Amino acid sequence: MEYSIGELAARFGLATHVLRHWEDVGLLSPTRRVAGRRVYGAAHLTRVAEILLGKEAGFSLEQLRELFTAPDRERRRDVLRGQLAQVRERIARLTLSQTMLEHALRCRHPDYQSCPQFQAMVLARLDGVDTAEALDHR
Repeated sequence: MEYSIGELAARFGLATHVLRHWEDVGLLSPTRRVAGRRVYGAAHLTRVAEILLGKEAGFSLEQLRELFTAPDRERRRDVLRGQLAQVRERIARLTLSQTMLEHALRCRHPDYQSCPQFQAMVLARLDGVDTAEALDHR
């Protein structure tokens, strides 16, 4: 199956200029050109999906290019490991934020901000301590 740039972009809800930009930075290249128009193949569907998923995982376009052009498996794995560590860190921060929000919603104090448990979680978070750990030490 072959796709024009418009068809490929529409498939992912993207503007065509996004695909052109990805071409400019070395992430995507058409299979060929017909009468000056870009033609993409089925493999480009996977590549565009991989770029979008990579962006969701926090990769910059430069990091994605590094991943896609890595000279060997070990270099690709290094790039992936680095990003995985960043994703895990974001998940941990979001989990702590979720715990604090859930506590604020459940709190029986008239104002959650005056709750000693909530205050302990906020202060512990500022000190880099796990919110659950702060609750254990109340």
